[in-house]
Amino acid sequence: MTRPRIAITTGEPAGIGPEISLAGLAAAVDADITLVGDASLLAARARDLDAPWPPRARVHHVPLAVEARAGELDARNARYVLATLDEAIDGAQSGRYDAIVTAPVQKSVINDAGVPFTGHTEYLADRVGAPQVVMMLAGDTPHGPLRVALATTHLPLAAVPAALSRAGLVSVMQVLLNDLTGRFGITRPRIAVTGLNPHAGEGGHLGREEIDVIAPAIAQVRAAGHAVDGPLPADTLFVPALVQRYDAVLAMFHDQGLPVLKYATFGHGVNVTLGLPFVRTSVDHGTALDLAGTGRADAGSLRAALALALQLASQRRR
Repeated sequence: MTRPRIAITTGEPAGIGPEISLAGLAAAVDADITLVGDASLLAARARDLDAPWPPRARVHHVPLAVEARAGELDARNARYVLATLDEAIDGAQSGRYDAIVTAPVQKSVINDAGVPFTGHTEYLADRVGAPQVVMMLAGDTPHGPLRVALATTHLPLAAVPAALSRAGLVSVMQVLLNDLTGRFGITRPRIAVTGLNPHAGEGGHLGREEIDVIAPAIAQVRAAGHAVDGPLPADTLFVPALVQRYDAVLAMFHDQGLPVLKYATFGHGVNVTLGLPFVRTSVDHGTALDLAGTGRADAGSLRAALALALQLASQRRR
């Protein structure tokens, strides 16, 4: 069997993406890697790191619009960032790549360039026409693996209640269950679903979303034979003795589930987009402009993302 082919998009050129992409190649001993980005920029960052050049990977050259300076954002390079993503997406859809690993991008500078951009997850879903994608972060903890998926992603907190629906939650749970089985190889996944409100609504006294939306969605999925529990209070669900009973947690919004996961796994956590026709993983952090070009950026999360992409791509090819 040929080795999995993985594309790494090297992210915001003024951030740490190019250097952690180069530093992360050590985790790719059993894969054919293509770095997607500007070849001159990558060569310069390799010199800064005293890293080998040419690297132990192919380079698919996408030219910068203007020279990139470490730590200095330039909106003129925003479309360059999107062009690297488009190359990786097109390659994955055509079968040239088995998986995509994405280094961090700077959402603000892409929006400043006049391109509406909420995040990788939404951009990928739109580009491939996926009817439902799910953002999940995963990492190892002293108590075992922790996986947290999100029912909503990059929304203002005030918009979350209206974004929750029974049908939407059922769709998210189906994607989560399908990918845990098909990609992670878990025969009968066990899912814990949080409530939206404190104490999971306190029987309706602190909100009715649990009664009217979340519990009926859980009941529908359970009726199909799946092991799904909830709605559970988020403040106690993540206690190790409880959360380790489950293969994944479905949280209702971004800052309900991810602070816990990042506290437990930051620096080696991985962002996974479920529901795509190909494997996509990413780092669990941002562009760290203050560290760009210094050689002090930690590539641990990129290495973990690459290792998980390799695992999932290999599982898919079996």
